[in-house]
Amino acid sequence: MKSLFSKATRIESNEVAATLLSFLFIFSLMLAYNIMKPVRDAMAPDWSDAETAWLWTYNFFFSIAAVSLYGFAVSRLRLKVLIPGVYAFFAISFVLFYVGASAVDDTRLIDKSFFLWISVFSLFHVSVFWSLMSDLFTKHQAPRLFAFIASGASIGTIAGSSVTFILVELVGNLNLMLIAAVILVAIFPIVGILYRLKSTRMHTASDETNSEAIVSGNPFAGFRDFVRNPYLLGIAFFIFLYTSIGSFAWFEIKNLMEPFTRDERTQMWAAINLTINLLAIGTAMFATGRIAARFGLATTLALVPVAVAVGFLVVAANPVLAVIIVTWVVLKAGNYSITRPGREMLYTLVSREERFKAKPVIDIVVYRGGDTIAGWSFTGLTMGLNLGMGGVAIVGALIAVAWAAVGVYLGRNYKQKSESTGKEEVHGAA
Repeated sequence: MKSLFSKATRIESNEVAATLLSFLFIFSLMLAYNIMKPVRDAMAPDWSDAETAWLWTYNFFFSIAAVSLYGFAVSRLRLKVLIPGVYAFFAISFVLFYVGASAVDDTRLIDKSFFLWISVFSLFHVSVFWSLMSDLFTKHQAPRLFAFIASGASIGTIAGSSVTFILVELVGNLNLMLIAAVILVAIFPIVGILYRLKSTRMHTASDETNSEAIVSGNPFAGFRDFVRNPYLLGIAFFIFLYTSIGSFAWFEIKNLMEPFTRDERTQMWAAINLTINLLAIGTAMFATGRIAARFGLATTLALVPVAVAVGFLVVAANPVLAVIIVTWVVLKAGNYSITRPGREMLYTLVSREERFKAKPVIDIVVYRGGDTIAGWSFTGLTMGLNLGMGGVAIVGALIAVAWAAVGVYLGRNYKQKSESTGKEEVHGAA
């Protein structure tokens, strides 16, 4: 069975335990998040495009503060304490939201606060997880393992969407927060076990990857390194274009869902998320690693942007809800199964300080900055220039073409840096 599993997934025998545990880790994170995500998205149709754009603007500045505090914590706490501590903090916050929403009659302010907070969590929990993965696995392991690990996110999303779809009518939106908090608490022990496996079964641990180590240095070095490093700037621009396209599609779906009730919207988003991840899971588990190994990272990163560009052109020709939902499914399923694992491979070539400090700046601040700019751009196109769904889709197709071009650039840059590093390692060993 182990031999068949290794042949199907390209995971070596000494990596199986760490890979499966990492799979379980991201599964649990996405299970918790996707229990709450439809609840958050169901709130948005009650607000105008301008209100939502303002919320995203607040979220951008809130994200800057959150990443700054995280950078300070990285410089002061051991990783085996810091990483579980991040998830404990969010678990406590969900309990507090539950208490607050239960105690008041008018929940409008709490709803908007929850929308902002889940938007921060949606990026923070994944960014911290992938920082850990880049710390645990080498640049040689990442192309083979990251896609399989990422499939745990798809399965977790399927489970979370299914749980929400079933439970929302039984327990209501509010009680889902407590369920998510319990799931987050259950993953605490995994971090320590993974670091032990790295030093025992995989034998790739070093002083730098010791969980007892503190990533010392300037707490705000992430912002500095991000600005100074062209490689990191390229990754940031890639993410900026991705979130811009996603924001355009999300706003269109939000507006077209306005006639439905909040519970109906919650079920619709849960069904959409379920569809996305059913499509993503097989690709991530069995195809993405082979695509990256055979065609290289440049093709891997450009594949989904090209498909999304075609999807937006179809939307421009036939601007209805069903078509934009299909484009959204292609975008998200492709991101989960192909683009995201490929993007995370890029971080295996940066320093540990950049991995834990600059990466959250890119994954959270740049991402939310893209949301903010895209949100106001969409509002300007629809409310200012009175563009319809078809016109906005053409703009989205142009952005997707630029996204593909940046993906090719990053993939080629990664290949050059990887080959250069490999030669230095061989020379050093000699």
